[in-house]
Amino acid sequence: MTAATNGGADTGLLGPGWYGSAAASATGDGAYLRALLDAEAALTRAQAAVGLAPAGAAAAVTEAADPARFDAGALAERARAGGNPVIPLVADLTKAVGAEYGPYVHRGATSQDIMDTATMLVAARTLDLVLADLGRAAAALGRTAAEHRDTPMPGRTLTQHAVPTTFGLKAAGWRSLVLDARDRTARVRASLPVQLAGAAGTLAAFGTYGVADPTVLPKSYARELALAAPLLPWHTLRTPVADLAGCLAFTAGALGKIAVDVLTLSRTEIGEVSEGSGGGSSAMPHKANPVRSTLVAAAARRAPQLAAVLYGSLVAEDERPAGAWHAEWEPLRDLLRTVGGAARDTAELTEGLRVRPEAMREHLGLTEGLIVSERLSAELTPVLGRARAKELLTELARRTHAEHRTLRELLAEETELQGLDLDDLTDPARYTGAAGVLTDRALERR
Repeated sequence: MTAATNGGADTGLLGPGWYGSAAASATGDGAYLRALLDAEAALTRAQAAVGLAPAGAAAAVTEAADPARFDAGALAERARAGGNPVIPLVADLTKAVGAEYGPYVHRGATSQDIMDTATMLVAARTLDLVLADLGRAAAALGRTAAEHRDTPMPGRTLTQHAVPTTFGLKAAGWRSLVLDARDRTARVRASLPVQLAGAAGTLAAFGTYGVADPTVLPKSYARELALAAPLLPWHTLRTPVADLAGCLAFTAGALGKIAVDVLTLSRTEIGEVSEGSGGGSSAMPHKANPVRSTLVAAAARRAPQLAAVLYGSLVAEDERPAGAWHAEWEPLRDLLRTVGGAARDTAELTEGLRVRPEAMREHLGLTEGLIVSERLSAELTPVLGRARAKELLTELARRTHAEHRTLRELLAEETELQGLDLDDLTDPARYTGAAGVLTDRALERR
């Protein structure tokens, strides 16, 4: 039976948001198997580095820890007996290493040490990919914001036209969110630690095996894997997983903000932006659906619930818990690949985004000039007094709707306003405030 027809295989049929992404490969069963083996091999090397194992053992375990020599499906099946895949993996790896150096496999460690460390490796490798795609998106949005620094468009609040803004400022805001996500993700990536503490977090076994100061071993282990060395064992102190949950959920939300804005602005009746290459419809040949934005928005809706499971696992009893760390594995993987796919799609979306300034300019006139009522209120108050200015603008706003005339026309008929430059006062493009300066300021951030 092929993987495509195997009902038990996860082929990504329901995951178009992450399927085919680099993050999908970095979080698959093969990637986890590789990380588990890397963790085991590094453990033997770390022990050799501090004199707890011969150099030959380090070389033998590293050579034997080749993912091609192990069957992930068989390990999964056998994992049911002990509740995790490390137990059968250690048995197979020990056999592969051979009688001379087999006893050095997994020596002094517990299953959670290896599982946690492998999870941190998978997370680190995936976050590196996410960071690269966030960089692509930030660069694309920087170009867009600079190009459209002074492109006026309607600002919308509570679904309605409010006052004018610029598309450059909107794009600069999107970029700022991407950079916030990048910075948070980079900090978490740099802090991901190894786990090595033994059965109850005391490192006692390593002292028995002969190391004078067992606390040097986690540091040696961290160096082997290019991860951080923890201050304390974290079997039940799940800050690293909670930090991952937080940065990934934030990243999904930040990218989701961009997606929902694009979805709104690409509606048929708005059409101020569109995706560079929209997706087709199964029933309507004329449609070019904003698929990238749709998938990113879907990821943003899934991420908080996945993160909630990881936050719930902070409640972990004793020195090693039953069920809490087991509950993390699948939602964390789902979260990593969901956000990884969203980062990929956001990079593609922002690099191909099409902006339609002419539609934005046209829509500034949809309220017949009322979009600048805030400005007119401020400008007319010194001329007419506050009460009269409010009364006049309220009446003219009613008339623009009732008579289908522009506010500019009605203002021109008011003798009280003779001599005012009504073209300037009623041009939405001339009421974008400090949008340009704010855009410039935002683009200074690196």
